[in-house]
Order: sequence, then structure tokens, then C-alpha cells
Amino acid sequence: MNSKTFALALCSLGLALPAAAQKMAPVTTKTAAAPSATAAARAEALTTNMTQALGLTPAQQEKVRAINVNSVRNVETARQRYSQEPAKLRSYIDDVSLARLDQLKDVLTPTQFARYQQKREEKMGIPTLRGNQGTPPPGLPSGRGED
Repeated sequence: MNSKTFALALCSLGLALPAAAQKMAPVTTKTAAAPSATAAARAEALTTNMTQALGLTPAQQEKVRAINVNSVRNVETARQRYSQEPAKLRSYIDDVSLARLDQLKDVLTPTQFARYQQKREEKMGIPTLRGNQGTPPPGLPSGRGED
């Protein structure tokens, strides 16, 4: 797996690597310890990024680190297990992402979680309802009092 592919998987989890970590060269060693070591490094980079962006307390930082380690390892395991089944892989990653969001919601304050969601949406390119303009999808009211 290359670092670009893994970064896309992390994005679907709402996990974004800091710029320095995104530029890391892909790991090419084939030892058994390499995947877990790189997963731990990625989880640590995510935790550091979240600590800086959200102002996590030391207690929150430890809980978020555990969530990140678990999520990154689960994605790594799924990538190996379902490498030939993209639909199953996507489904599994989506499940891991939802579970991670639920866990983070329990650890972060409402303000921190809202900020996290906003940053996640920006990185994933998800349009927000704020400032949404244009024609609504068929069957939905325009919201302009024309109904």
C-alpha cells in the first residue's frame, strides 16, 4: 500500500495527516512488524494534529490516541483482508469511520466536536448547508416562500 492510498482511507475516516506526515515516503519493508509500527506512527501523527487543532487536554489526548490507534489498525487490517474486494473494503472503512465518530463524540466537548466535524468536512470536500445556493433537488421546496 502506498502512502497516498492510505491517506485516502484515512480521509474517509475523517482522519487527516498533518502536512509533514503526508510527505513521508511510503514504507517498503515487508517485515511483520512494519504494518503495526506504521499504523502506530500514523495514529500518533493524527493525535498530535488533533491535539493542536482542537486544544485537547492531556486526558482527552490519551483517549483520542487510543481511538486513533484502534481505527488506523482496523483500516490497515481491512486493507490487507479485503484488498481484492473494494466494495467490502469501502463498507468496512465506513463502519470504522462511524464507530470512530461515535467514540470521539464521547471524548470531545461539543465545541471541539463541531470544529472537528467542520475540518473533516473541509478535508473530505463535503458541502455544508451554510451558504448553499442553487436549485434544490427535484421534489424539495426551494425555501424561498414559493410553496
